[in-house]
Amino acid sequence: MIKSVTGTKDILPSNIPRWKYLEKIVEQVFSDFNYKEIRTPVFEETALFARSIGEETDIVGKEMYTFNDKSDTSLTLKPEMTAAVVRAYVEHSLGTQQSLVKLFYISPMFRQERPQAGRFRQFHQFGAEAIGSPSPLLDVEMIQISYEILKSLGLKDLSVKINSLGTPETRERYKKLLKKFLKDKKNKLSEDSRRRFDTNVLRIFDSKVESDQKILNDAPKLIDNLDEESKNDFEIVKEQLNKSNIPFEMDPSLVRGLDYYTKLTFEIISGSVGSQNALCGGGRYDLLIENLGGKPTPATGFAAGIERILLACENESSFSINESEIDIYIVRIDKELEAFVIDLALKLRTRNIKVDFDYLQRSVKAQMREANKSKARFAIFMGGEEYQQGKLNLKNMQNGKEVLIPLNSHEEIINQIKV
Repeated sequence: MIKSVTGTKDILPSNIPRWKYLEKIVEQVFSDFNYKEIRTPVFEETALFARSIGEETDIVGKEMYTFNDKSDTSLTLKPEMTAAVVRAYVEHSLGTQQSLVKLFYISPMFRQERPQAGRFRQFHQFGAEAIGSPSPLLDVEMIQISYEILKSLGLKDLSVKINSLGTPETRERYKKLLKKFLKDKKNKLSEDSRRRFDTNVLRIFDSKVESDQKILNDAPKLIDNLDEESKNDFEIVKEQLNKSNIPFEMDPSLVRGLDYYTKLTFEIISGSVGSQNALCGGGRYDLLIENLGGKPTPATGFAAGIERILLACENESSFSINESEIDIYIVRIDKELEAFVIDLALKLRTRNIKVDFDYLQRSVKAQMREANKSKARFAIFMGGEEYQQGKLNLKNMQNGKEVLIPLNSHEEIINQIKV
């Protein structure tokens, strides 16, 4: 038997209502904040992610699904969405159409990571990108949107963490300070961190090695070495979050190692999903558009993992979905009425009535079992004495009440089931 590929997961019909419920909330909240949906191809040129995410990241170095097509172009299944959205923004000159472009997405992503709870090799994210303004109020909006979506899903065990990375100039000064601190400790760092010391020292903060983190505990903090502009913007963010009644805490270790990140960075953590506890994260990336061939343009955004959020919802029992039901199940009593059943079902379906019937030539008793299994609100009995009188029997499956209706009176059927 061929099974699904390791790290991938079938989303079965029984789980789809939970996904639909989440997607409906996501789309509603983004609409409330005036974000428009964008959809990009599943694969992009590999160079896009190498330039945007960085050659030294684990994503580019170890986790991407990359292949050459027949024209020998290197392509990659997208491991994240920001680079793809920015590529579309630049390619289609979206900035010339309006000064501030606010976009959201719901999309599959692909990373060849070690599968574990809340982490898959094909996974799904929703997120947003706001391109065109340096205002810290937009950074606040990203946190407001993501927090509102998570709260609307009923999640309670949430923690918002924020930090500031400052301007590129500030970060370069800080890198020298950090290198000076780590210089005599370099040999005690893990192999990856020693490599990162030379390529991009900030990425040492991404290390999951406990000994690395112990060393970093005493390192100088970027937040203590900010420029005045970044300090002022960060104060505005904190002030507005307080006004929004969004609880948050400072986390100086929340550092993005990529050079295009600037100023605010944030994560929302759940206490309900184990070690992989970041439900969403984001920040400002004022240099990325220019890095990918556009004009210098400030931007901010975030991304959230759908599988991980649904796991948190399940662990907290944050919402419940009624099992899907159908409006009518047609029970055919006489075999020769099959064509009439098909015709009636089609006429009702074209009126947006959910209808099903038996395709397996089963007994009336078996058809009724199927009606109950389908959670049909009503059953129509087609045949027998009522049919000879030019009528059909409509039964309310909740209270057992039965009504005789003329055979071709579709409006009366519809009126009865909508009462």
